[in-house]
Amino acid sequence: MSAGFDELIHQSTRLTLVATLAASDWAEFAFLREALGLSDSALSKQLATLEEAGYVATERRLDGRRHKLRARLTSQGRTAFEGHVAALRSIVGSAVAPEA
Repeated sequence: MSAGFDELIHQSTRLTLVATLAASDWAEFAFLREALGLSDSALSKQLATLEEAGYVATERRLDGRRHKLRARLTSQGRTAFEGHVAALRSIVGSAVAPEA
C-alpha cells in the first residue's frame, strides 16, 4: 500500500490504536484496552483487522500461568501511519482561515 491517506487507519478507533502503537516498541493488550477505553472483544477485532492488513503483529506469551497478548506496528504499518499523518497534515495545512 502506498503512503498517503489510508482508509483502513482513518477510522477513529484504529487511528488511535495505531498512534498508540507508533509510540512504543510493543504494547500489552491490557494497556491498549485501558488507553483506548475498549472492551476486550472490540480491541481484539481492531487488532485482527490491522493484523490482516499487515500493519500490526501480535505475540502471545506465557506470563506465569496466563497467556498475555502484546502488539506492535510492523514496518508496513509504521509506513502507512506516517503516510496517513502526512496526508492529514497536508489537508489541514491547505485550509486557509477566513479573514475576520
